[in-house]
Amino acid sequence: MEIKVLGCSGAEFPGHRPPSFLLDGRILFDTGSLTNQLEIKDQLRIENIFITHSHLDHILGIPFIADNLIFRKKKHRVNILSIPPVVRVIRKSLLDGSIWPDFTVIPNTHEGILSLIELKAGHPIMIDDYTITPYPVNHSVPATGYLVEDKSGKRFFYTGDMGPSDQTWKKMEGQPIHCLLIEVSFPNRMKDVALKTGHLTPRLVSNELSKINPYPKRVFIIHIKPQYSKTIQSELQKLNLTNLRLLKDGETIKI
Repeated sequence: MEIKVLGCSGAEFPGHRPPSFLLDGRILFDTGSLTNQLEIKDQLRIENIFITHSHLDHILGIPFIADNLIFRKKKHRVNILSIPPVVRVIRKSLLDGSIWPDFTVIPNTHEGILSLIELKAGHPIMIDDYTITPYPVNHSVPATGYLVEDKSGKRFFYTGDMGPSDQTWKKMEGQPIHCLLIEVSFPNRMKDVALKTGHLTPRLVSNELSKINPYPKRVFIIHIKPQYSKTIQSELQKLNLTNLRLLKDGETIKI
């Protein structure tokens, strides 16, 4: 498994890019940094995009990749996959024809550039050589993380945006996670804001990690708000947690 980090920040600032993770050049998780990071030849390799939730920094690239692909001579379609509440919002509020054309029916009803596909929470699907299972997480809107497993049994879990969530970890109990991408958006002093908006602080993420059985082999912190990055980094270091570090835009993770 090779994950290219197109973006992993919690806000769009100069030098910081919203979340997008590209698996083996073909499967994408969230689209915050899609069309502004990948050349068209690389966009054409993507066939399936998994969305964690409907907030703008995670769905931003959907309209633009459709717009880029419609003008290619070679027909290429992309599946947009998520749990039903997320798919409904994308259909109703993003691709409704008012903010952006409905590329699920362009160039025609039977040959739309985009296909919106609903996933059932906890039920795996097979994409290429991977088993991908959505597990709902606690956020301010309906949201899901994704557990991805290859044929050799290697797994990574991408949380997307999440707050404290006992049920998520209970449902995955007993499944070794070789790589965990988990968010920390705010410093400890902003715990109330984090809880209200469905996010984590360093102290809260430490508590989340204590719930995971077995403990992940590697933990990468994502979605940090750039304006708090120094404070968050300092607070994470003080936790002395095993195999944990901040992830940076542009990195490549090999599992």
